Amino acid sequence: MKSIRVPFIDGLESMSPEDFSEALERFGAKDAVNEAPWEAFPYKPDCFFTIARSEKCLAVEFRVRGLDLRSMELEDCSRSWEDSCCEFFIAHPTDGTYYNFEVTCAGALLCGKRKDRNNFTLLSAESLKRVKRHCSLSKEPRDIKGGIHSWSIALLIPFDLIDIQELPSSLRGNFYKCGDKTATPHYVSWSPVHTPSPDFHRPEFFGELVFEESAISPK
Repeated sequence: MKSIRVPFIDGLESMSPEDFSEALERFGAKDAVNEAPWEAFPYKPDCFFTIARSEKCLAVEFRVRGLDLRSMELEDCSRSWEDSCCEFFIAHPTDGTYYNFEVTCAGALLCGKRKDRNNFTLLSAESLKRVKRHCSLSKEPRDIKGGIHSWSIALLIPFDLIDIQELPSSLRGNFYKCGDKTATPHYVSWSPVHTPSPDFHRPEFFGELVFEESAISPK
C-alpha cells in the first residue's frame, strides 16, 4: 500500500488561483500516477498530483501531459470518465463508504457517496458548486485525436462536504487518470489496483493519506 504525507497549508481555500498554485508548488506533497497493470491498456500519459490540506478543505491538483484531448461532457454530474479525466477517491473514516471525485480537463465534476460501484448516491450539482476548481483549460467542447497536450486541474474539497467534521490522522484514498472515449483509452492509478481488468472502485487497494498537524504559513 502506498502512503503520502499531506502538508497542512493555512488558508488554501481563500487564496487567489496564482497564490494557490504557488503554495502547492512550494509546500504540497507530490507523486506520480503511473500504475497501469492491464495489458489491454498499456498507455500511460504523464500524470502527477500535488496534495495538501487546510483547516477546512483538501486540495488536490493534477498536471497531465499526453496524447489526445477530449472534453465533451461540460456539465457537472455528467459522464466525466469518458473525457480526458483525473479522479480522486477518498474513503470515509468510519461508515464504510467512499467518495469518487471525477473531473474532466475542462473542470466538469462528478461525485457520489458509494459503498461500491453499483451502490451509491450522487452528490447534486448544487452541492458540487462548493468544490472550488482551478483549471488551465476553458470549458468548451473538444475531441482532439492525437497530438500531445498539457493541462492541469485543481480541486478544493470542503471536509464537511464528505461528512468529515473532525479530521483523523489518516484516510485511505487513490488517484487515477483515465479517458474511456479518448482516441487512446487508458486507466492509470497511484496505488496499484490488482484486478483482472480496470476497476477503480476497489477501496481495498486504496493508499494512505497521512495528515500533518503543524500548519505551514505560505507568507
